[in-house]
Amino acid sequence: MPAHFHPEIMDENQNNTDGIWCNVEGSDWMFTVVPVYILVISVLGIILNVFVLMVLGLHKKACTVVEIYWSNLAAADLFLMSSLPFWALNVAKKYDWKLSKTMCKLIPFSITMNTYCSICILVLVSIDRYLALVRPLTSARIRKPFCAKLACVVVWGVCFFLNVPALIFREVLHFPEGNFSRCNHNVSSPTMYLAYQGISVFSFIIPIFIISFCTVKIIHTLRKRLNIQKMEQKAIILILVVFLAFLICWVPYHVVQILDLLSRLNIVGLCTTHLNFFHLIFTYLSLLNSVLNPILYVIYIWWDPCCAQTSGVRILHQMITLSTPECPQSTLLAVAS
Repeated sequence: MPAHFHPEIMDENQNNTDGIWCNVEGSDWMFTVVPVYILVISVLGIILNVFVLMVLGLHKKACTVVEIYWSNLAAADLFLMSSLPFWALNVAKKYDWKLSKTMCKLIPFSITMNTYCSICILVLVSIDRYLALVRPLTSARIRKPFCAKLACVVVWGVCFFLNVPALIFREVLHFPEGNFSRCNHNVSSPTMYLAYQGISVFSFIIPIFIISFCTVKIIHTLRKRLNIQKMEQKAIILILVVFLAFLICWVPYHVVQILDLLSRLNIVGLCTTHLNFFHLIFTYLSLLNSVLNPILYVIYIWWDPCCAQTSGVRILHQMITLSTPECPQSTLLAVAS
């Protein structure tokens, strides 16, 4: 997950350690296309995640474990999407920062912190599904709403702590010779900068390992059952699609992140400017993950003709909790709460 944004593609004054600088031409299109892209996913993300939170709010019963996780995930994605229009303005201004010093710290902090939270809560969801399906008896004690709330509090706290550097090192740097200002990381120590990048890399490797393990175990457990129903087959496909969306959105970013780290450590010789360019593109691709998950669940409900007969609000609630009370439940759906 991104420890920071790398908007300074053409800025030779950014804090870089060793690397090979080279020219990149034809990047002006980014300053028109990227802001539009950011605004589109921001609007979609806000609408979808507000919808999810409204449905959970209209639900009168006590929240289940899954609902607690999804409400926190929707909240994290909503905060993330709400911060993006400010960054779209920054990109449209060619990274000439026009807002205050406080906003320079708060906006990147909000983006990175809620990105961390979004992925960490996806990890919690994966672990919960694994426990519910693979170890339903031994996990009964810990799969309680109180434990889910406690886990979410820990995630928010850890993500806040990991993003404190964004508050400390983000500054508005003025460049009198070009008459512009930029909201950059101002890290004087190359070692600290590399450590910061290393944390970002490992903060992806660990979640991807956990989610992969849980997904494989869930699918393996369901496929071993002889009486697997059509609903279960659809559930397996849903798990695979959600996992695939996660990989598509996040793997390219972290491949570039790892290459950039290796380049700065002089292990490989790569063009730093090109790396920063692809870092920027794949950062914005990764943000799409906060929009895709709600869409995938909507598609899943529409895909199931039995669930499609229910009312709109009920469909949305069943979408989030993965439950279909009017239909014969599969093993996966029956343990969702």
